[in-house]
Amino acid sequence: MSGVVRARQRAAREVADFLRIGPVQVAELELGAGDAPGATLRPGPGSPPVTSGEVFVLVRRAGRPVGTFVGRVPEGADPVEVLAGAARGVGASSAGVSSVGVSSTEVSSAGGVPGGGGPGAASSPGERGGGLVPPSVSVVVATRERAGQLARALDSLLVQDHPDFEIVVVDNAPVTTGTRDLIGRKYGERVRYVLEPVPGLAAAHNRGLAVVRGDTVAFTDDDVIADPRWLTELTTPFAADPGLGCVTGLILPARLRTPAQVLLESHGGFAKGFTPRTYDPGDPPADEPLFPFTAGRFGSGANMAFRTAVLRTVGGFDPATGAGTRARGGDDLYGFVRVLAQGHRLHYTPLALVWHHHRETWRDLETQAYGYGAGLTAYLTATLVNRPALLPAFLARLPRGLAHARALTAVRGAGARGSEVASGRAPGGGSGEGSRGVVAGVPGGVTVGVPGGHDARTHAWPRRLSRLQRRGMLYGPIGYLRARHALRTSGSGLEAR
Repeated sequence: MSGVVRARQRAAREVADFLRIGPVQVAELELGAGDAPGATLRPGPGSPPVTSGEVFVLVRRAGRPVGTFVGRVPEGADPVEVLAGAARGVGASSAGVSSVGVSSTEVSSAGGVPGGGGPGAASSPGERGGGLVPPSVSVVVATRERAGQLARALDSLLVQDHPDFEIVVVDNAPVTTGTRDLIGRKYGERVRYVLEPVPGLAAAHNRGLAVVRGDTVAFTDDDVIADPRWLTELTTPFAADPGLGCVTGLILPARLRTPAQVLLESHGGFAKGFTPRTYDPGDPPADEPLFPFTAGRFGSGANMAFRTAVLRTVGGFDPATGAGTRARGGDDLYGFVRVLAQGHRLHYTPLALVWHHHRETWRDLETQAYGYGAGLTAYLTATLVNRPALLPAFLARLPRGLAHARALTAVRGAGARGSEVASGRAPGGGSGEGSRGVVAGVPGGVTVGVPGGHDARTHAWPRRLSRLQRRGMLYGPIGYLRARHALRTSGSGLEAR
């Protein structure tokens, strides 16, 4: 049998396996603090009430996110009883943490096992505030011709409990007046509208950065729903640690209705776990030999905040990176590394939560896989072009970096351990830290189901998506250089970074 025929048969099997993936409900379960009786189950944002079947559950204790698991509610059973019984051990050790600091051993992963620590993990500035007043913040939402999704995101932002915030919408290279009309008609003075004619997410974010008034600036996407405490939890760490330049937060799936959404989350989605962690360039983490170049571990652009002065000092985002450019992505990763390279710390907090609407189709996953691969190497190219002093450190890490890239794009079969996949920017790359688990063997039908935790891949990652990501990695440097050239020739300018 020829290689071409075998490849076609393998592709057909992958598509068939993909189409067999069923939907999963999304829900939140509040257990209260410690051994407090009672549990409250509510559907995830925009979801119907929980019924029988598979359920992806975010567990909260006293309102704080502490873990996730996947459970199965049998036909005719009470979802609250089944899921609350399964979740009793999830995050229980976090109930008595102090309000100022949470160590890496005090926050449990979803399986009820304390999250793994390591250098940098114990420092957790401002978790739950400790009476600290969060700094003023401007939220920047870049959008392009997605008024329906944008309205959903803005509605969640306007009910934030932060004491001092503004919202800035950047309309990026629009072809209609839909976004402008939405802001004027529904939101008026509650939301500021800004136009950025140069296409690209980084250019839009830079436009927002230029006009914001807050001491800190937060960025999120138009396809998220923000938890009511998102802004407070994302910005309070800045009040606790003057050396922080950036804070990132937790991203969970808003819906798991299509095979594409379930497959992505089965391989980790965008989550980075439930253990807070601080990355300090002055004390590089021993368990991160590629630090700071594996920026995908630090967070994602849908949930990040910076000190406004710090981000302006480093020049903002490189406008030749990001979605909407030929580089395809990498703008957020570039921002993380530039801030770290300036000597500022970066903190990840799982308390700052947004719910993300994952891509819905196989074609979406193909685009995402290629774009993430391209964005990864594009941001590395941008970093070295704009900060040549980092080249020696990059070259010293290159051999391990190549091994990291191979692991990142490996074909991952069902049941593959998350720890076997190097963490970084990848569709379904996850955190690689066992940050989510599946409660197994619990009476009431909780099973190792879909989507699995970061350490249990319940669906194979298709070879085609791995190949597309590798192709994207090869294209990334070329795409970045083409994007820089396009900016210069268009007269849009390419400010010094």
